[in-house]
Amino acid sequence: NDTRALEAARIKINEEFKSNKSETSPKKIEELIKMGSDVELLLRTSVIQAIHTDHNTLKLVPRRELLIENVPYCDAPTQKQ
Repeated sequence: NDTRALEAARIKINEEFKSNKSETSPKKIEELIKMGSDVELLLRTSVIQAIHTDHNTLKLVPRRELLIENVPYCDAPTQKQ
């Protein structure tokens, strides 16, 4: 729902495709596609949208796939057997 960020990402993706449109090496093309996939994974698993609600407050809006089961901290972890 962040139209400014989505538009910036769309522009950057288009720039990258245009700058590499003459690439003919299958290996290089595969590397570029892998990089794109890696960036997508990073953005989907690491970026959280924040909305300014007032002067000093941000509201964080994580996507459902970013929410994981919280494991409590333990001062004395058990040994694996």
